[in-house]
Amino acid sequence: MRKRIAGLLIAALIFLADQGLKSWLVGTIHLQQRRVIELLPFFNLRWTQNFGVSLGLFTAGSPEGRWALVAMTAAIALFVFVWMMRERKMGDILALALVLGGAAGNIRDRAEVGYVIDYADLHFGEWRPFLIFNLADAAITIGVLIILARSLLSREKPDAKTEPAPES
Repeated sequence: MRKRIAGLLIAALIFLADQGLKSWLVGTIHLQQRRVIELLPFFNLRWTQNFGVSLGLFTAGSPEGRWALVAMTAAIALFVFVWMMRERKMGDILALALVLGGAAGNIRDRAEVGYVIDYADLHFGEWRPFLIFNLADAAITIGVLIILARSLLSREKPDAKTEPAPES
């Protein structure tokens, strides 16, 4: 149970960090009015309103579409929550907590303002290896990559005693 509580705390920290950073960028830095703040030759803060989900898919062009996306992403977050509550390994719980916290941050944006606030613009000249993203997106991506890596690399090996002897 402690591992699951730790997972919930991690999810809450991701959510709070995401929402706090967005609040700071909107309220204190006024990124929405400034549009772009150049920080490094390869990284800017750039105001973007994402009306869709990952990669701009399923763009919500109406209030009904917006609430359908809120419902769909909330259902996915609920699935991730239930999955996390059933997991036993801390590595899996951590990964799911990253996904859950990030999803919660983006769901709150969509429910509150109608779009997800994106701002992180990694670029090399005109080439952008990623779309403009936010902390929640990064947490979701890292969580999914951990889940994939753990599922591919940590498969249980069959017990040597139970394997049939090779035929001669």
